[in-house]
Amino acid sequence: MATKEELAEVLWVEKYRPRTLDEIVDQEEVVAALKEFVKNKNIPNMLFSGPPGTGKTTAALCLAYELYGEKWRTYTLELNASDERGIDVVRTTLKNYARTRVVGEIPFKIIILDEADMMTSEAQHALRRTMEKFADISRFILICNYPSKIIEPIQSRCAVFRFKRLSLEAIKERLRFIAKNENIDLKDDGLDAIIEISEGDLRKAINLLQSVAYFNKPVTRDLVYRTAGVVFPEHVDKLLKLAFEGKFEEARKMLLRILTEEGVSGIDLLRDIYSAIARNSLPLNVEDKIKLLEFIGEVDFRISQGATDYLQLSALLALISDLGAKYRKSSH
Repeated sequence: MATKEELAEVLWVEKYRPRTLDEIVDQEEVVAALKEFVKNKNIPNMLFSGPPGTGKTTAALCLAYELYGEKWRTYTLELNASDERGIDVVRTTLKNYARTRVVGEIPFKIIILDEADMMTSEAQHALRRTMEKFADISRFILICNYPSKIIEPIQSRCAVFRFKRLSLEAIKERLRFIAKNENIDLKDDGLDAIIEISEGDLRKAINLLQSVAYFNKPVTRDLVYRTAGVVFPEHVDKLLKLAFEGKFEEARKMLLRILTEEGVSGIDLLRDIYSAIARNSLPLNVEDKIKLLEFIGEVDFRISQGATDYLQLSALLALISDLGAKYRKSSH
């Protein structure tokens, strides 16, 4: 039996996950189709694609629950393909489960492959053969963010359902519901901060709310940003403004402080800088804005390949400083 401490660590993502298809919001077309499958007690192989945190895995689990009832786990195998993505897993674990017959009203079992786009090409080809061989007694639900990474033979054997990004109001409503049930003092500015940081990913938003709630304080914008390890947008704007005005050394000192004292990763800061430029925090013409965004993409690649965050971001600030000098010259 789980201890009180273990129960306290249960992720709210699981605790507040919808249990039936009727509880899933903002995915009306997908839910309507899945309900028809439940009504007919038969489903095809399916491919769920869309942004993270939009309910793909939840929809698959709700479908299994509505088909099999309380014993749904007996007839459902859930694998995370990003961890178990090799051909050996397909040939052993998955194949052994797919070949077993079930007894009951519904003559097939469900195999859910989460993050299927992380599977190797060899594993996907082996999976295709398994899908063909056991089509009468097994149904597959593949879940991915990037359907283009799923080989065409698998896509052609699946009914494809695309999940759209959740509306901000739907995310807010769910977070308010959780906050009310957990007795959390969720302030409006704190809620807006969680929405801004999570970028439409409900799973990320719930996890962030849980992290902030451990402080047993009112959830404010300041607390959310400090807990998430994300730079305040106004600090990013100030960093860019210093560089653009030619105060390069001040900008570099601020950059170093953000990376060391605030513990922000270089890749996260780079994304914040991209967002700031995209919302026109610098007075750039279209040509210079394109040039700057291209360089940000190059810096992103360099950092992802192991380059030093501080050096690459300093180079970015140097480019912004050069652009600012051009604009200062033209104004005189």
